[in-house]
Amino acid sequence: MRYLPFYLFLFFTFSLTQCKAFGKDPEGSHLEKIKTSTHYDQTREQFVNRRPDVLEKMRENQNFFSLFFKFMFGGDKHQKPDVKLPEEKPDFSEFLKPDENIKFIWFGHSTFLVNIEGKLLFFDPVFSESAAPFSFMVKRFQDAVVKLEELPPIDYIIISHDHYDHLDMQTIEFFKSTNTKFITPLGVTSHIKEWGVSEDRLTELDWWQTLDLGKLKIVCTPAQHFSGRRGMNGNKTLWSSWTVIGEKERFYFSGDSGYDVHFKDIGDKFGPFDLTFIENGQYNPMWEAVHVLPEQTAKAHLDLRGKRLVPVHWGMFNLSLHSWYEPAESLEKQAEVYKIDLLTPKFGQIVKIREPNLMERWWKKFIQSE
Repeated sequence: MRYLPFYLFLFFTFSLTQCKAFGKDPEGSHLEKIKTSTHYDQTREQFVNRRPDVLEKMRENQNFFSLFFKFMFGGDKHQKPDVKLPEEKPDFSEFLKPDENIKFIWFGHSTFLVNIEGKLLFFDPVFSESAAPFSFMVKRFQDAVVKLEELPPIDYIIISHDHYDHLDMQTIEFFKSTNTKFITPLGVTSHIKEWGVSEDRLTELDWWQTLDLGKLKIVCTPAQHFSGRRGMNGNKTLWSSWTVIGEKERFYFSGDSGYDVHFKDIGDKFGPFDLTFIENGQYNPMWEAVHVLPEQTAKAHLDLRGKRLVPVHWGMFNLSLHSWYEPAESLEKQAEVYKIDLLTPKFGQIVKIREPNLMERWWKKFIQSE
């Protein structure tokens, strides 16, 4: 699947016990605690999706070596951009000004910072040069628009699952010496604690559990995906989407997920949403069970009763076979069909969601000709 080069390299070259970036799966009393979750299968000794066999059925129709060959040699010739993509250096003094409405900055892929009710929430921050345990693999298209040292003080880092393009050891280690707290699905705090963050700064939730932060409520909501950092025997930690509810506005982040009934369930329970951040990129029909296709991104937004849609999980890493710009092009067509208000910011651009959507479709000028 998405990590095929990484998996193959690990299987034949490296010992699975000698890389700090692998993190540490839950064990001991921590493991016993999370095993009480209704989403943990005691027989399989792992977390499962609503449909427990969805991953197995997907894998039945896939040939590992054929997929690896396609990833390495048979993908779209425009999988990576030929030039640096446009970005804006964010003015954090402007971003931090009190505002009744949500403001956010997208940094590429699934990394974005939200200012809501005066709290700074940082989702799936990946600032290292690659989305893999070794720096020469799955390299980012370009450097992050700001350095970690330039960020304002972050209140909470919220993680969707433990894959490398969402949970980055180097970024987490930067925050060891700060007061930032972490919120994750069940089990993921085991990795973060292994990398030196004290346990009193870590909170993990099961699906549908809520963390009350005064004016904010953070809800761990379902997703259909998988987990693991060692390339095999995974699903020892839970994966999730996230719902954030303020006194006046609310938004949703899908994490990584295939399409299922949870989108409508979340929309019925917590919608409508002022803003949705939904995965749109690094997909393929072969692994539709764990990654939505663009038409499903649009459908999920409608299920959630979203007002404005921000596509994430694209624009910074090559983890699939399509061109780097295909996700945006495909979703734009869906947005036109379903009259979806699609927000497509540049890396680093400050977005105030109550302002008119005047964003350009910036990627079009960089589409390479055949």
